[in-house]
Amino acid sequence: MKPVIVRNVTIGTEQPKICVPIVGITKEEIINAVTLLLQVPVDVVEWRVDWYEDVFDVEKVKDVAKSIRERLGEIPLLFTFRTAKEGGEKEIGVEEYVALNTAMAQSGYVDLIDVEAFFDEKAVPVLIECAHKAGVKVVASNHDFDKTPEQEEIVSRLQYMQSLDADLPKIAVMPKSKKDVITLLAATEEMSTNYADRPIITMSMASDGVISRMCGEVFGSALTFGAVGKVSAPGQMKVEDLKTMLSLLHESL
Repeated sequence: MKPVIVRNVTIGTEQPKICVPIVGITKEEIINAVTLLLQVPVDVVEWRVDWYEDVFDVEKVKDVAKSIRERLGEIPLLFTFRTAKEGGEKEIGVEEYVALNTAMAQSGYVDLIDVEAFFDEKAVPVLIECAHKAGVKVVASNHDFDKTPEQEEIVSRLQYMQSLDADLPKIAVMPKSKKDVITLLAATEEMSTNYADRPIITMSMASDGVISRMCGEVFGSALTFGAVGKVSAPGQMKVEDLKTMLSLLHESL
């Protein structure tokens, strides 16, 4: 498996890297959040732009991204518009989604963009190609807030994302039972061991799924999400606690 290198961060080796989302509504809230997260152990920062009040004004989005970039230094920035159907804050049309992500990939302010793998059959490959031409990595994502699909289906979705040439296939699912968490972990191990030629990201959400955010090094998930202040998905741990758990597990392996 070939690791993904973004600035000075290598994703796919040793313990999972920690990504912290920013979910501010105003520019001031967003910049304040950046200031806070710089005080904790973080490897990647995700700007969840669907929370931003002026998200449909591309120039304002670029302005905020520039301010974030200036403050992050060499910490990689992941740009994400999470659509409402996958747990995000706003609806967006295909043309707007493509235009926004294309503009940001070409802006020079972000290192990765999140592209929802099943957003639009024609638009997704175009966005991935556009990002790569701009030197930007792609997280192809899928979020199921209703259930945990069968193991075979989870693996199939991850394989599909890999076939799109996304740098980091990602899936997050909602457990209805503890057995669902085992299903997600088994799918992660199967994909990582048998099919993946690049790092993958998986997680089971909510309280039952918290364990999946800590044991990626064992089962094959290369990046996990922690919180500073507001959480962007159910089950996220405080970054400091997550870092401690990842380090303890790594030392024991």
